[in-house]
Amino acid sequence: MTPEQVTLVKESWEKVKPISEQAAELFYGRLFTLDPSLRALFKGDMSEQGKKLMSTITLAVTSLDRLETILPTVQALGRKHAVEYEVPDSSYATVGEALIWTLGQGLGDDFTEDVKEAWLLTYTTLSGAMLSGKSAAA
Repeated sequence: MTPEQVTLVKESWEKVKPISEQAAELFYGRLFTLDPSLRALFKGDMSEQGKKLMSTITLAVTSLDRLETILPTVQALGRKHAVEYEVPDSSYATVGEALIWTLGQGLGDDFTEDVKEAWLLTYTTLSGAMLSGKSAAA
């Protein structure tokens, strides 16, 4: 990622944080619309799950300029998703689609093509690390 893309992701995320509860609801609503079978993977309180999601994204976004420091954690998260939650590989694309859609809803006109591209690269990088961690668990 270029420094400009990192900045775009960080600045756009700052605009989403004040509406994080609504963003989480939008995200999970979209995710379950895209693939209703994924709902079965979430057994707890969805409000708490939304808080965890937003916290995880915040950690990832704030670490983008030092990505190498969080990649082992991201890979471990991928292993956990594989072993404990039995998350199918196909769900990573669906999650990415739901995330990008949610960002577009939350940011409105601020979700420019450059911002979208930066987020796509961010998600691709992080989900690729999760999948590589998942592969290591196999």
